[in-house]
Amino acid sequence: MDNRKHFSALQIIHRVLREHIRPGDLCIDATAGRGKDTLFLAELVGEDGHVTAFDIQQEAVDSTLALLQAHGMAERVDVIHESHSNMEQYAQENSISCITFNFGWLPGGDHHIFTMPDTSIQAIEAGLRLLRDDGIMTLILYYGRETGFAERDALLAYLPTIDSSRYTVITMPFVNRENCPPIPVIILKGR
Repeated sequence: MDNRKHFSALQIIHRVLREHIRPGDLCIDATAGRGKDTLFLAELVGEDGHVTAFDIQQEAVDSTLALLQAHGMAERVDVIHESHSNMEQYAQENSISCITFNFGWLPGGDHHIFTMPDTSIQAIEAGLRLLRDDGIMTLILYYGRETGFAERDALLAYLPTIDSSRYTVITMPFVNRENCPPIPVIILKGR
């Protein structure tokens, strides 16, 4: 049996977030999906914090709510059936500690429904305004098969244009993995 660890993009991002998020924080899961990141954030913010999660698919909203209820975390989260590009309607500027994104398609869902470059870039820009000065934003770029390449390319072209005097952007591509491995990205606000 092979005992070597195989780190996923999600494991790497969760390790970083565990170091950053504190009880009482306000967080956003911009792409709720099946609710795993939403639940993770709800556990980290504790009873005094709050998470707002967005998804455009009712199936994702329902999955997320069911997972939160099963773990007794539904009171800490608002799950909103809305595009992440509209997140500024639900939070104050400079108030959010953490925003997470998983770009691509709903795990186990219809691969013909996926995030799009235009609204994804709008959402990142909105999120940057919502982040407090020591805030963190994480992105995981999932792509492959017939979808996601245009979004991956658009996001990788966009990220270097983010104001370097206010944000630090780190991309962490897996350079020795085959078959379109996801690309984790961290954006830190502040100097």
